[in-house]
Amino acid sequence: MKRSAVGLAEIADWHTLAAAFHHAARGKGRRDEVRCFRAALMDELSGLRRDILDGTVAVGHTRRFRIRDPKPRVIHAPCFRERVLHHAVMAHAGPVLERGLVDDTFACRPGKGTLAAVRRAAHHADRFPWYGQIDIRSYFAGIDHVRLLRLLARRFKDAGLLALFARIVDAHHDSPGKGLPIGALTSQHFANAYLGGLDRFLLERCKVRGMVRTMDDLVWWGDDKAAVRAAMADVRHSVGDELDLAVKEPVRIGRSRLGLAFCRYRVVPGASPVAAAEAALRHRAPPVGGGLSGRAHRRAGGPGRMLWRPGHHRPCRSRGMAAGASAPPASCRRARPALT
Repeated sequence: MKRSAVGLAEIADWHTLAAAFHHAARGKGRRDEVRCFRAALMDELSGLRRDILDGTVAVGHTRRFRIRDPKPRVIHAPCFRERVLHHAVMAHAGPVLERGLVDDTFACRPGKGTLAAVRRAAHHADRFPWYGQIDIRSYFAGIDHVRLLRLLARRFKDAGLLALFARIVDAHHDSPGKGLPIGALTSQHFANAYLGGLDRFLLERCKVRGMVRTMDDLVWWGDDKAAVRAAMADVRHSVGDELDLAVKEPVRIGRSRLGLAFCRYRVVPGASPVAAAEAALRHRAPPVGGGLSGRAHRRAGGPGRMLWRPGHHRPCRSRGMAAGASAPPASCRRARPALT
């Protein structure tokens, strides 16, 4: 693959930085750091541009907190100035990394995402009788910096840009020489590209009949159990030796007709879990609370709603409904027609 000539000059371009500011500020306009940045926008962008071109831009300033989504995660959210930098970098570097991915990789890509991945998995489950599925143990924390930078050097040739990549990657360590921070835009794209070679290994070397990957959750299909088992052994070897990662146990090999759990949906041949979820969203009860919108009503203390993903054993709470919140009062529930 021909290396890209994208460099610091494109990232520090005024139009790129202005667009990066608007992307980073989307949905966060009321935060103090965003207001302060906007109040001195030209000075802030001018200083950021100068630091990018000089190779002295500050990186690694993050806010650390924990979430449960649904499992506990530690988030390292960059400061706003660094988020603007990340958006400017990925505006040019993102499309280059995108071109190196196979079509059946769905995380952090325009026009794809979770629902598209589930639809694709359902398509493969209808066609092929056996599947194998793996997950990477502590994926973001286990990404090796040297291997990642070597991968980026095969995609880009500008020395200044590669030096900036090295500073961004080296700003976070979960263990010596390893780890990317969950919560940074660059981490999402770098982590997605890190497994791009594994996708091609499955399709071109193992000759699997179909595959779908969303970040570190990977599933592939074959015509028989032996073929899936053989691919599983090759994948274990590639993940351990080539990427210095570990496959989470237990791995899963099974019949497609019995269904598989993928992206918190239950994928069963002949069924459409995505259509069922979308129908549930379309037929939600209308906003309540004296004419307020649903979001405004929840902010005012009104009831939230609980949405079930088909086949998932736990309900997913919509934003605005705290854990342990009580069910909506009878006056807020949609009336059911009387049976005759």
